[in-house]
Amino acid sequence: MAVFALARTLYVAALAVILTLPASLKAETLTDALISAYKHSNLLEQNRALLRAADEDVATAVAALRPIINYSLSSGISRPQVATARNVTTTAAIDLSLLLFDFGSSKLNTQVAKETVLATRHALISVEQQVLLNAVSAFMSFRSAVEAVSLAESNNRLIIQELRAAKDRFEVGETTRTDVALAESRLAASRANLAATQGQLAAAREAYKFAIGHYPGALAPPPGLPSTAMSAASARGVALKRHPNILELQHQVTVAEMNTERAKLAMRPTLSLSARSALSNNTTGYQDSASATLSLTGPIYRGGALSAGYRKAFAAAEATRASLHQTVAQISQNAANAWAELQVARAQVQATDQQIRAATVAFRGVREEANVGSRTTLDVLDAEQELLDARNAKLTAQTNEYIAAYALLAAMGLLTVEHLGLGITTYDPATYYDKVKNAPVLSKQGAKLDRVLKSLQKK
Repeated sequence: MAVFALARTLYVAALAVILTLPASLKAETLTDALISAYKHSNLLEQNRALLRAADEDVATAVAALRPIINYSLSSGISRPQVATARNVTTTAAIDLSLLLFDFGSSKLNTQVAKETVLATRHALISVEQQVLLNAVSAFMSFRSAVEAVSLAESNNRLIIQELRAAKDRFEVGETTRTDVALAESRLAASRANLAATQGQLAAAREAYKFAIGHYPGALAPPPGLPSTAMSAASARGVALKRHPNILELQHQVTVAEMNTERAKLAMRPTLSLSARSALSNNTTGYQDSASATLSLTGPIYRGGALSAGYRKAFAAAEATRASLHQTVAQISQNAANAWAELQVARAQVQATDQQIRAATVAFRGVREEANVGSRTTLDVLDAEQELLDARNAKLTAQTNEYIAAYALLAAMGLLTVEHLGLGITTYDPATYYDKVKNAPVLSKQGAKLDRVLKSLQKK
């Protein structure tokens, strides 16, 4: 009874919140829910930040091709043994170093960083699909839970009526005590079912907030099902071209192949230039100096580490290619399975419609026959339970149909804000990348980048 009371309290509280909302907020649509999920997703924010970090790797790789300039200031005191006066020397120097030639290893490093950015962008799209699919599931599950509670309450009221009728017939000697006990048993089961559905509603409400960013009010009926694929083969074809997981791994394969080439180039020499200009002041006066050095350096023997690094990179590239092939097969299977699940859900919706019609006719007939004494109370309760089961089955089937339709879009790589046409401004990954790809320093461009970062944090 304590569990029933708690569930009832949660349900009443949720219903009270819904009823006290302004009229303008009483009909949140599925589109509204998807937009809210997209705007308030911490998971999307996390992966956008990871993408911006990958963008900075491009800037770091570009910077490695530029001169490196350092300054140094030093001051020292010395006292020679043959003299009593102290000698104070102050030196200011500027050092410059520049990589001239490394057989393209540094440029290859820049290409690796760019390919990694492209892979990370597709990973962000994959996260976007996950966020939107979770929002669809939360929206439909909450609507289903609300309707399930309504059905359970209606069923509870009907059984109370049947119990009263059974007691009335028992008092006039038309039935036995057994019929009354059966009705009381069904009423207890109905109350337990009502408590369970109210608990499920409370859980669905929390899941809604987690997926969409706020607690639900009254929800509008879902729109028509989105257009998907006409066949399993069509779904597979689109998925193999558009799914972000495949596109991400394709770029990762390119990165792995470039890393293999970089491991090979690590065995080559590098040519670099270094220069220094210094000005010193001591007891003898000012002295300036300048020097420039051209250096060619390369490995002779490192105990086999470079060869091991090349073999490791080669093996990693093979593993990435195998992962791509496995992912292609998995995505193809997932798309076909998602298409089949949608067909099953549609068939279940049609079947439950027929089941409800038949169960409704049967229940009405049995109840009329019971009124004339040709049916027992148990027959009426059984018919009523079948009707309740049919209506609950339809709720489940309708929810599964919507989730299956959007899951098929996700399996095809099409469950995005852009493809759904939600009509909102989406996150543009190129905005930040274009600001940092050339490794800006403290300048007007750097100030613009600061403004971009602040605007991203506000969003």
